[in-house]
Amino acid sequence: MTIAVPKGRVTRALAPFFERAGIDPAPLLADDRRLIRESADHGVRFLLLKPDDVPTYVEYGTAELGVSGRDVLRERRYDLYQPLDLDVGRCRMVVAGLPNATVPAVPRVATKYPRTAAEHFATLGIQAEIIYVQGSVELAPLVGLADLIVDLVESGATLRDNGLVERETIASVSSVLVANPSLYKLRHAEIAPLVERLRHAVLGTKP
Repeated sequence: MTIAVPKGRVTRALAPFFERAGIDPAPLLADDRRLIRESADHGVRFLLLKPDDVPTYVEYGTAELGVSGRDVLRERRYDLYQPLDLDVGRCRMVVAGLPNATVPAVPRVATKYPRTAAEHFATLGIQAEIIYVQGSVELAPLVGLADLIVDLVESGATLRDNGLVERETIASVSSVLVANPSLYKLRHAEIAPLVERLRHAVLGTKP
């Protein structure tokens, strides 16, 4: 079984769930640079990837299962089965800007999520000009690049530190278990029990 997981904070948060589901999390927590890590019994192989790449590896069948944020799935529209919300990595996708700033009829919006942002403003009847930026999105309104931003926030501290305020919430975001639909059907006898054990691990119940 191959499971694609995002490198970073979410990986550490997943370890207790995997352990309760009967999967040795030690390879995930090892302090090294290996991108492919196997459990001691060679029953599970982990691929450590950038968060944006996890769904791609699952969609193309390189991994049967993966862990991805709803923000990435919403933006890229992957054809993946989502059997379980893992209740980690919780945050919000919001529209933010400078307080008391006048927003023009056709606002410029800086974001890493151009499709999500465009669709959100379209539902409001606003034809926004979307500016794609990869990082430091909060800088855009401060230097006049954009009127608003669409970004993920957890506590909102980064926005406040940069003098920005939330204007509205687009969606709640968390990490979910994703599965390749074809492999899920083909290897259902192997994958489904693992998904069920993970479900009990997340809920804190007994199988």
